[in-house]
Amino acid sequence: MADAYARLTGRLGVCAVSSGVAHSNALTGIANAYFDGAPVLLITGASAGYGSFRGVFQEFDQVALAAPICKFASSVNRASDIAFLTRHAIAVATSGRFGPVHLTIPIDVLEEKVEGSTYGVEVSPRMQALGRADPKTIQQAAKLLGEAQRPLIVAGTGVFYAQAQRQLMEFSEAAAIPIVTPIWDRGSVEKPHPNFLGVVGAASGEPKILADADLVILVGALVDYRIGFLKEPAVQKDLCVIRLDTDPCLLRQGVEPHVAIQADLASALSELAAQARNLGAFSSHSRWLEEARRRWRIFRSRWVERPLQNGTMTGRHIVEAIRPFLAEDLIFLIDGGNIGQWAHMVLADCYPSNWLTCGSSAVVGWGIPGAMAAKLAYPERNVLLLSGDGAFGFTIAELESAARQGLPFVAVVANDQAWGIVVSGQLQALGEEGVIASRIGPTRYDDVAKAFGLNGIRVESVEGLREAIRQAFVARLPTVIDVPISGGGPADSD
Repeated sequence: MADAYARLTGRLGVCAVSSGVAHSNALTGIANAYFDGAPVLLITGASAGYGSFRGVFQEFDQVALAAPICKFASSVNRASDIAFLTRHAIAVATSGRFGPVHLTIPIDVLEEKVEGSTYGVEVSPRMQALGRADPKTIQQAAKLLGEAQRPLIVAGTGVFYAQAQRQLMEFSEAAAIPIVTPIWDRGSVEKPHPNFLGVVGAASGEPKILADADLVILVGALVDYRIGFLKEPAVQKDLCVIRLDTDPCLLRQGVEPHVAIQADLASALSELAAQARNLGAFSSHSRWLEEARRRWRIFRSRWVERPLQNGTMTGRHIVEAIRPFLAEDLIFLIDGGNIGQWAHMVLADCYPSNWLTCGSSAVVGWGIPGAMAAKLAYPERNVLLLSGDGAFGFTIAELESAARQGLPFVAVVANDQAWGIVVSGQLQALGEEGVIASRIGPTRYDDVAKAFGLNGIRVESVEGLREAIRQAFVARLPTVIDVPISGGGPADSD
């Protein structure tokens, strides 16, 4: 929940747990925050005498366990240090590239008496914005931009945290450059735009755009497997790279750029847009942009242009059913393998910041607590969770927590009785005889919801699903809509 809250709002998410295994359980959420650069503070309790290594209750080195996936991790040894270390941890979590931090506080420290205030300075609600980019680096970037024939913007999570969505689109329009986003990163394309050409790095594939680009402009994005590490054969051998980031440590992460720009992303993108307008028309960019759009249309045509078939529902049926609701001011969460691929392929004409996926960790099973966090962060907005059945089972007991705490949301469960994306991979690699340990029993998730005191509905048609969602949005309890579907993701369709 703390991770999802942080990734939705850009503000600090805080989670407090007890010691021992509670700490190790919490590290799943911390790992997700680490991968996605989310500002999260984990506070873990510990027995009196923690750190003495005398075998107190549930004693192990909690700080050392958390440290590899935290920007800062420490134990607190005196009550008088709690305020200072908490403020220090928050400052680290919300500076540079955001990320998780951790404090272990033993119970004997919590029980100490402290006279008066221990720290009187108010903590800043968020990091101050960086200044403008070095004019020389902007000029160098503009020169490369003018020489490029097939440029491509890769817009990552950093754009969202920098609140630079508008400036991203202005730069894209001024220079006639297509935009892609690594799958599972935070989205920054708030409404459908012809320059946005979907996600890259998805299991369902992508059109040949990144591979033919001669200039990649990385904006708040990591270099990793989703963009082929920016190495052959995923990209051209002589690819030119411009990199924009707020964190100097990330400017050379994974690749040595030709131009590295550390600055507030909004101002840097505005300056690049101004340079593009000064350079005049980019005829070669415009031709490339049209070609990239053509490739994207052809790639998606097998899913978005074919009529839906009657009969058993599929993942595409579910995504088409929920599409009309996404025009509303709601929070949309995606948790699952094949159903997530369907969402990314079919709904890929935009990627707004009110959508939340697993993040770059690619974890599944976070959806229910994520929906709870979304309702806490935005109580006035509807929350719609699209989940696979396997992912839904990870934290299904939290349905009781959602009902008890009065956090209504709508969960649509794509029930194919399988770890669908695993089955798809096994079928492609080994055939039906190679499908092992990836089937799930015939669970009625609507009945499970009712047992927890929630609303449970089972539907088997597109119109039935749309009507169930409409009714669920006005309910005062969480609603689970169980939708039986046939297996398969976009990559399995002809």
